[in-house]
Amino acid sequence: MRTSRSPHISGRWRRAGSTAVATSALVLAGLGTAVHATAATPDHVSAKAVATAVAKAHVQYQSACDATPEKGYAACNALRVTGGTTAFMEKQAALKGMTAKTLKPNASSASPTGYGPSDLQDAYGLTDASAANGSGETIAIVDAYDDPNAAADLATYRSYYGLSACTTANGCFKKVSQTGSTTSLPTADSGWAGEISLDLDMVSAIAPNAKILLVEASSSSMANLGKAVNEAVTLGAKFVSNSYGGSESSSDTSYDSSYFNHPGVAITVSAGDEGYGAEYPAASKYVTAVGGTKLSTSSNSRGWTESVWKTSSTEGTGSGCSSYDAKPSWQTDTGCTKRMIADVSAVADPATGVSVYDSYGSDGTGWNTYGGTSASSPIIASVYALAGTPGSSDYPAQYPYEDTSALNDVTSGNNGSCSTSYFCTAKSGYDGPTGLGTPEGLDAFTG
Repeated sequence: MRTSRSPHISGRWRRAGSTAVATSALVLAGLGTAVHATAATPDHVSAKAVATAVAKAHVQYQSACDATPEKGYAACNALRVTGGTTAFMEKQAALKGMTAKTLKPNASSASPTGYGPSDLQDAYGLTDASAANGSGETIAIVDAYDDPNAAADLATYRSYYGLSACTTANGCFKKVSQTGSTTSLPTADSGWAGEISLDLDMVSAIAPNAKILLVEASSSSMANLGKAVNEAVTLGAKFVSNSYGGSESSSDTSYDSSYFNHPGVAITVSAGDEGYGAEYPAASKYVTAVGGTKLSTSSNSRGWTESVWKTSSTEGTGSGCSSYDAKPSWQTDTGCTKRMIADVSAVADPATGVSVYDSYGSDGTGWNTYGGTSASSPIIASVYALAGTPGSSDYPAQYPYEDTSALNDVTSGNNGSCSTSYFCTAKSGYDGPTGLGTPEGLDAFTG
């Protein structure tokens, strides 16, 4: 659960991961140009050997923005890696027959150190769909404050990975304020800029053919973020990702009706990064709440394996039984009489984190690796977009419950201690930390 601190974010509030160090930059020492990872491995390196190397991944990280907002405000759920060795780095080193280098603080990284588009598409059975689907769809990203370098950083990410250009000039990318203005934008904030880069890059990785609408709220208040959600829908987005959250309150049901009740629109929300405990707006009955996993390569038939993301007792994916929001009709678990978090999940562990390009601010250092459920929310929003426009009267949060067999069931790990086991511990079928599971293609995300 989040506690009260400050409603305005004037910089980054530092929170360390296990053995973490607070730092303002990221570097990969001596790795050289990144290899675009695929599921295949050279003949002389076994899949089991690669998986064994990946299991060694261990990183330090920090919160991208204020993690303890005042009541009525939200924090982003992005975690930036500041040191250690990521799963991607371990994989690349194993494929080359080398020992992985380590990330070190206070310098810049010239090449990616996290999973890229091919990794994520392969892990979630999306390679063909990502190449063929998404044209004509608009995925909105809602965040607080302005990222002045959003368009340029997006261009760098997409160019590096060979994705089609997505620019303002070609009509693919648009950035607006919560009122729809393209010129009167919020105050810039380096912490939220990292969050914005993460969101834009995850949409690009999963649905490169879709258009991207970035709506920037004037502050991190729930009211302003909610208005930004409404603006995204007004501007035509049928998929809206929200990578932020705060403590639940008695105001949540009012926020539900004012900002999140949009039938025909797939609205995804991060479940949180502080381990077991419910957050809002993930607790809204109208949204798809997205939990987080640890995603690692494996020698199994899928080529990947996932477990609940948990770094420590206070760092891991959120989950829990809401104190205020009513249970939607499609949720049938019996231990929670109100709304249960989460619905589905995707990668969020910083140690198995994703590649992001961010160049704004003192901590915007080029190529970074990010984790947190801020990664999983835009991934799931993009999967919905690949699956097609929702029915006009549908609440797409219901879709995964109608085809649970089309998901990777995550059955190991926990995100803390709780009196009702499945609230915080993975099991076969539905559980709080990972919901019904992670994508395996598109079938669970279409009506």
